[in-house]
Amino acid sequence: MDTMEQRRNTIVDWVNQSGNISFTQLKKKFPQISEMTLRTDLKALDEAKRIVRIHGGAKSVDVVVGTDDMLSRRQVRNIEAKKLITQKALVFIRKDTTIFLDSGSTTTMLASCIPDQSNLIYTNSLTCAAELGRLTQPSIHILGGKMNRYSMSVCGIHTVQEVQRINFDQVFMGVTSYCEPTGFCCGVDEEAVLKKTVMRQAEQRILLMDSSKIGVKSTYSFCSLDDVDIVISDDNLPKEFCEDCRRHGIQVI
Repeated sequence: MDTMEQRRNTIVDWVNQSGNISFTQLKKKFPQISEMTLRTDLKALDEAKRIVRIHGGAKSVDVVVGTDDMLSRRQVRNIEAKKLITQKALVFIRKDTTIFLDSGSTTTMLASCIPDQSNLIYTNSLTCAAELGRLTQPSIHILGGKMNRYSMSVCGIHTVQEVQRINFDQVFMGVTSYCEPTGFCCGVDEEAVLKKTVMRQAEQRILLMDSSKIGVKSTYSFCSLDDVDIVISDDNLPKEFCEDCRRHGIQVI
């Protein structure tokens, strides 16, 4: 295997692990390689459909095609950030409340740490449900619908109809990406509809999002800053985003 092939395989693995990378990150990773050569690498990998070249960098094919990426891949990314988010989110879980847990790697980690206390917990996530199975005090409800094999969750019209009759005290919502023009997004249309519906049914709307999601575009918007009460993240959110949140009355944790 020649050096070029090794480098390109490394780029593909890195993009798949991260979901997306910027060209600036790529230059830092390969400081000895010229910008022209790196751009040629991205073009060749894009033409081979191994990555998707975007303005300023590259994305994983799975992220772009509307699958929101494999949950198994997301579970091994940004683990320390997710642990921090989970610990912060646990403080907000109140006893004797009705909670919705969204699907995703961060919410699954949160589900694994939820205390054994009196709550009514709804989820569309099969992995969250599996983690909640250890508890004896809460009443756990798994929403019905069509299974998404990538996210190990359920969604669809039946899921939305079921949610419309429930009033949640709190929702802990996962986020695929955020950028100013499009708001908070995910990569699957049906899941965006479900997220919108859940947000409308919730008294307190909490988004769980690590800082790598900022400045990234996904296909389907499900809410804007006006729809959010609390953003729980790691400690690396851009200053501009935090200021936007404060202007909208959002608590950033």
